[in-house]
Amino acid sequence: MRVNGIAIDDGFAEAFAMKATRLVITAHERMWAMLAATSATGMATSVIGCGCEGGIEGELSPQETPDGRPGVSILLFAVSGKELARQVERRVGQCVMTCPTTAIFAGLREGEPVPLGRNLRFFGDGWQIAKVIAGVRYWRIPVMDGEFVAQETTRVVKGVGGGNLLLLARDTDAALAGATAAAQAMRMPGVILPFPGGVVRSGSKVGSKYSSLPASTNEAFCPSLAGRARSELGEEVRCVLEIVIDGMTEGSVAAAMRAGMAAVIARGAQAGVSRITAGNYGGKLGPFHFRLHQLLPEGAAP
Repeated sequence: MRVNGIAIDDGFAEAFAMKATRLVITAHERMWAMLAATSATGMATSVIGCGCEGGIEGELSPQETPDGRPGVSILLFAVSGKELARQVERRVGQCVMTCPTTAIFAGLREGEPVPLGRNLRFFGDGWQIAKVIAGVRYWRIPVMDGEFVAQETTRVVKGVGGGNLLLLARDTDAALAGATAAAQAMRMPGVILPFPGGVVRSGSKVGSKYSSLPASTNEAFCPSLAGRARSELGEEVRCVLEIVIDGMTEGSVAAAMRAGMAAVIARGAQAGVSRITAGNYGGKLGPFHFRLHQLLPEGAAP
């Protein structure tokens, strides 16, 4: 199928179940909340090597935060609730509690509770104080600029990881422009794009010729290997970029993929992206299958 000159594969993106949580970071000024959020979601691109996948969901006005200060919402995803709890505690302890004027709150009301400030309170060395407001326990931990306030627990729910789009383009400039437009359109509540700028060039396949590696380069989409390995690329394709999506629900991942496809299609084939496809493993990796033809923007005609 071609839409606006761009080939849309009759395939699907295969995604898998993850555990997810939302955290709300506030601070005296917006800048400090954003700095803490950026640090807390650093090196969180892939569960393969980072332990979790994370990103900034969006900024919050003082009217939207528990303590009436500027805030930032972040999402974290991991393959198990135990690993996610470990990542939450480590990242909040090292990147949020350390950042001037910040406080940390749970961004979900439902789900399985895991420690947020429950263990971090011991940094207070006995000077920490608990406060219960409207049935929710918070910890006030003394620090050098005042107090670090942390809600005792956050909530963990089921999430979806690994939604993806592959953009095949004539050259680097066209691929970057298309991927940037798509990533910008895909940023919406309930979704993160965990890779730098939302875009990844080292798309992977499951497994490797080296037994110690769980994943390795996806040679079928590497232009430099065309003619030497099994290839998915025509002669006109010289650059491929991928966008990976994690979402709080199956619907949020689908909405983001639809928005990304619409952004690329609106630019047309003349902009240099000639084909949109997606990564899957024959249905063996995960239960969530996002079929590209079903995600075409409303009114799109072949």
